[in-house]
Amino acid sequence: MATVELRFSALPEHVRTARLVAAAVARRAGVEEAVLDEVRLAVGEACTRAVGLHQTGGISAPVKVLLIEEEKQFSIEVGDEAPHATPGDRASGAGGGDAEADEDEMGLAVISGLVDDVEVSAGEHGGSIKMTWPTTPPPTILV
Repeated sequence: MATVELRFSALPEHVRTARLVAAAVARRAGVEEAVLDEVRLAVGEACTRAVGLHQTGGISAPVKVLLIEEEKQFSIEVGDEAPHATPGDRASGAGGGDAEADEDEMGLAVISGLVDDVEVSAGEHGGSIKMTWPTTPPPTILV
């Protein structure tokens, strides 16, 4: 299992770099060429979400991206250190938190639409989005 770890300051301009690195590592891992645009878009959405959570929460820790190549799959995990409320903790009144929650749900919906295998975890010490794609082995070249 090969892993590439990328950490970047929670600034929007670094999201593009994360997208490019993710696409390059996914290509090398054997993710089909036709799926690479989905990888780029999903990683961009997940990283943008993490950057927003860090900026809103005043968190100076970097956003963490793990790119994991396994035998028949490739996974990307984007982690943040922002405290997340559990669904029962959401305030019932209308306020700024509801708008942020709606935007967060929209981002997760976009990711779910792009990636078949998504795991979202969140807690008071941060959260992560793990996305997984199948890989194809490289062709055997006979000489």
